[in-house]
Amino acid sequence: MLLIILVSYHLKRGIGTQHKIIFWKRKKLVDNNVEIFMQSYNLSMPRRYRYTEVKRITNSFRDKLGQGGYGVVYKASLIDGRQVAVKVINESKGNGEEFINEVASISRTSHMNIVSLLGFCYEVDKRALIYEFMPNGSLDKFIYKSEFPNAICDFDWNTLFQIAIGIARGLEYLHQGCSSRILHLDIKPQNILLDDDFCPKISDFGLAKICQKKDSIVSILGARGTIGYMAPEAFNRSFGGVSYKSDVYSYGMLILEMIGGRKNYDTGGSCTPEMYFPDWIYKDLEQGNNNLFNCMTSSEEENDMVRKITLVSLWCIQTKPLDRPPMNKVIEMLQGPLSSVSYPPKPVLFSPERTPLQMPHISSSDSYETNSITLSN
Repeated sequence: MLLIILVSYHLKRGIGTQHKIIFWKRKKLVDNNVEIFMQSYNLSMPRRYRYTEVKRITNSFRDKLGQGGYGVVYKASLIDGRQVAVKVINESKGNGEEFINEVASISRTSHMNIVSLLGFCYEVDKRALIYEFMPNGSLDKFIYKSEFPNAICDFDWNTLFQIAIGIARGLEYLHQGCSSRILHLDIKPQNILLDDDFCPKISDFGLAKICQKKDSIVSILGARGTIGYMAPEAFNRSFGGVSYKSDVYSYGMLILEMIGGRKNYDTGGSCTPEMYFPDWIYKDLEQGNNNLFNCMTSSEEENDMVRKITLVSLWCIQTKPLDRPPMNKVIEMLQGPLSSVSYPPKPVLFSPERTPLQMPHISSSDSYETNSITLSN
């Protein structure tokens, strides 16, 4: 009996030691990967935190701000008293490629309309991103009235216009202002954060693509983005190649949602003409009814502002990438007079009779990559 106990003890001890060896080998591999990553991108990296530090600043993950398929976001406080948001990544989310991608992309940026990454944690099976805290949360809480009944949904038109301009400036910076061009590829209301003054900041670079400015088309396997915001070429290359113009398309869809206060794509399976807001709004403009503008604005000046924003958005969602304006032109049109914005052709993709976007197995709030089957809210 004693012999059996001793043998069992040594076996367990041996297995435990083996597990420790495997763990430390994995840890060393992860550390090496981070070092290689930092050197390969030649980045001025934000601070790297240990997981124990992340646990401490979040007060053991007590104050939960939100949750999605990609992870959970917690409110936290740094040692100097600054409030931050900590996104703890689900362990099941791939091999860390999206995480590394986000750190690489956002570490290259410094702009008032891009959320600041203050730190990250990357250990064997623990990953987290530490961002500046945005007290007003994400834009979707302010424009989807039916889904967030307690949210402040009555933006005045000047605030809406400033948010639209801010997002456009952030995208123009990603496309032209960085040392390398960054395609976000997942622009949507959930990824636009608002500070105390409702200054918009683009966030969530998990699907971003870094490329050289000279590259007009980028090579991407499968589709990236969110149904309802994905440009036609993102899921069907017959429309063209994926480029910075794909972000322009997503921007146009987002702004139309801001104007209408509703999602542009209904996943309820309805095939009614009301299903597609861009199609409905274009018909209203085409027929000269002005129903949308007259019922939402209180002055001729506001009416012109909303009409201008709408026309610019319709230019952004043109089916052919070449027909969409670059973001610097979008900013120019938004800041110029209404008379300077020409009437856009109808974006044929959004006619309900012909839309190829009916993919009921994927929610309109889901981001995904078809080559990695990665889903996140």
